[in-house]
Amino acid sequence: MLRIRVTRALRDFTLDVDIESDNGTVVLMGNNGSGKTTVLNMVAGIARPDAGVIKVKEKTFFDSEAGIDVPIEDRNVGYVFQNYALFPHMSVYDNVAFGPRMRGAPPGEVEERVKHELEALGMWGLRDAKASRLSGGQKQKVALARCLAARPSLLLMDEPLSALDAETQAWTRSCIKQHIRDGHMPAIIVTHSLADAIELGDMVFIMDRGRVAASGRADEMLKNGSHTFINSFFR
Repeated sequence: MLRIRVTRALRDFTLDVDIESDNGTVVLMGNNGSGKTTVLNMVAGIARPDAGVIKVKEKTFFDSEAGIDVPIEDRNVGYVFQNYALFPHMSVYDNVAFGPRMRGAPPGEVEERVKHELEALGMWGLRDAKASRLSGGQKQKVALARCLAARPSLLLMDEPLSALDAETQAWTRSCIKQHIRDGHMPAIIVTHSLADAIELGDMVFIMDRGRVAASGRADEMLKNGSHTFINSFFR
């Protein structure tokens, strides 16, 4: 269960959203600057809501009335940032190993996780390369592998496939779906891709200037959408 009911004053508008999903993957769509990434940052603990509640499964991350604000390091959230946020001086291997090591995984398990994720994404052959030497698409794969190797309880992804070609997107999308299903892991994905929304999303929320303009299953919204603003994301 995922519940995000938060407000936060931003420069151009006040973000005021109510997002709820019983299980699976939530997809956030909307124009640039509509508040999608801010929602991810509040769930991760990077940004603080002015008021509201954030609850994932049975754990409350934030509750302004109850005075709850769980620190970032205690939320066990995996975040694939739009700008990748890799350590440029570190190898691909060490970037992916960073999360499991920080969470105290034994060395053998760290190696197993890193190899599994990099092989799944076709990056094991570049395990010794410095992150700074990678292409945008390669960095995106490493960022995803690093997130998945940490075995988070919640997965946050900001445009996770945007730097990949169409064929690699389809393959990587399948990998993400399998991880979410096998790990019974809730996820929130920000994307402009209709394919991402249909293939990955159980519920889609379209945001406009900090508010939810529409919500539903992507395939149902594609079939039944009648609002011009909504249709702009499904054509």
